[in-house]
Amino acid sequence: MTTFDPTAESGSEEEKPQGQGKLKEQKQALKVLDVRQFTVSPDDDDIRIDRWFKRHMEDVPFNVVSRWSRTGQLRLDGKRVSPGDRVNAGQIIRVPPAEIERPGRAVKARTDLSQDQIDFAQELVIHKDKAAIVVNKPPGLATQGGSKTNTHLDGLLDALTYDAKSRPKLVHRLDKDTSGVILLARSPGAASYFSKRFSGRTARKVYWAIVMGVPDIADGIIDLPLSKQPGSGGEKMHVDEENGQAAKSRYRIIERAGNRACWVELQPFTGRTHQLRVHMAAIGHPILGDGKYGGKEAFLTGSISRKMHLHARRLRIEHPDGHNLDVTADLPDHFADTIENLGLDLELGDLPLDEKKPGGKAVRKQQGRAHAKQIRKDKRGEHRARGENEGQPVKA
Repeated sequence: MTTFDPTAESGSEEEKPQGQGKLKEQKQALKVLDVRQFTVSPDDDDIRIDRWFKRHMEDVPFNVVSRWSRTGQLRLDGKRVSPGDRVNAGQIIRVPPAEIERPGRAVKARTDLSQDQIDFAQELVIHKDKAAIVVNKPPGLATQGGSKTNTHLDGLLDALTYDAKSRPKLVHRLDKDTSGVILLARSPGAASYFSKRFSGRTARKVYWAIVMGVPDIADGIIDLPLSKQPGSGGEKMHVDEENGQAAKSRYRIIERAGNRACWVELQPFTGRTHQLRVHMAAIGHPILGDGKYGGKEAFLTGSISRKMHLHARRLRIEHPDGHNLDVTADLPDHFADTIENLGLDLELGDLPLDEKKPGGKAVRKQQGRAHAKQIRKDKRGEHRARGENEGQPVKA
């Protein structure tokens, strides 16, 4: 996520100006920190800047962001910016000095959680140390709130404070219907440290998925740029060779279920929205249950669940203590049931985490075949539609 530390001081306190009276008293009553600069991570690519503040500096209200924008104090890559402008990965957000006001000002109360909510949140925890908490997010639980989304992981984080001074912070996100590993930082310093590992792409993320059909190449790289699909309101992505942002994913076949489906390991090397889902659909093998990108072709008949089969299985990332944090998350019930129903061997799932990045030439050939196959399928649909309409009366 975005690299930031709300409490970090980048330099010494500003010198107090000469003068007497009220100005001096105000300066003594107000601690002013130096200007802060934060780097936009891939997870925050193409979001509005007011949304960025809501995610990472929740104590800064919208009216303050608007005031900073009007007065030119808020900058993006050195240029003035409006709250509705969007940020891109790698850009630098300049935030004005933080002002810590006099003691006694009312503090916004935290949302009260029921005991059931607290128990639920704590049952998700699969790792905890002084710098990090790792949870296994179930499918169907959104990572953060949004339009018509009131129940989400971010809203449960007060239950995971434990002995820390503040609630943990999300370091990255998963789609609502994707399950698995999510890392939480237990302090602003830890959040900054982990965020740099994500933005620097040294963190390794491994996903498991069931996909439709079986790719011809067992181990390959998908290198296809992505952008928001026009007309979808930003809710859907698509391959865009001309204007898309670079996106690269690796897949490896773990085991086949005949020719109708297979179990794959996926590794995203970039962090675009819906990247793995779009990439697998683009080469003709959509993720099981992903009707958004695979349509009717993304489902199996019989007792196989129609839920999406995409699970963040493993995260390996450098820890502030100097070692590697390496955590795996168990499968949700519907995914485990599908593994069993398809006759797959769960013990084959964890492949060696090597650094091999196979060349893309063979995969590009596969992409070409998949694209040609889709064109033929579309043409067959057009011919079928024309055949069905032959002999029908023409409407005036």
